[in-house]
Amino acid sequence: MYSEKVMDHFTHPRNVGVIEDANAVGQVGNMKCGDIMKIYMKIENEIITDVKFQTFGCGAAVATSSMATELVKGQSINDALKLTNSAVVEALEGLPPVKIHCSVLAEEAVKSAIADYYRRQGIDPEPIVGCTGDCEACHAHDHGNEE
Repeated sequence: MYSEKVMDHFTHPRNVGVIEDANAVGQVGNMKCGDIMKIYMKIENEIITDVKFQTFGCGAAVATSSMATELVKGQSINDALKLTNSAVVEALEGLPPVKIHCSVLAEEAVKSAIADYYRRQGIDPEPIVGCTGDCEACHAHDHGNEE
């Protein structure tokens, strides 16, 4: 059902925790399944120098959070914004169709953190990041339809 890579990232997740002096924090959740992902980033000179996460959810949610942090750590903001849920799934060597929404949440959590980074600098993130699923307007609709 799950690839060895998914199981490895679930049982030995990378980058778990909190960055106390993070200058970018994003949180997203899926009310249908109850998964909540929070990503903390330290961004210096447009490079993600550190990234950590806290996830409340199933094994796939933990694994996709872990993999997403691995994929963006050390990357420029622009490269991190190119992260797709498909790239997370591919890096994990697949997910069951019913768990694809976890990879969508991981992508949205990264974008939510980057949006927070821009907001902290007084920059409107929407033209740069797009919809991250973390604004008040987004709570009116369901981002869980990506399954």
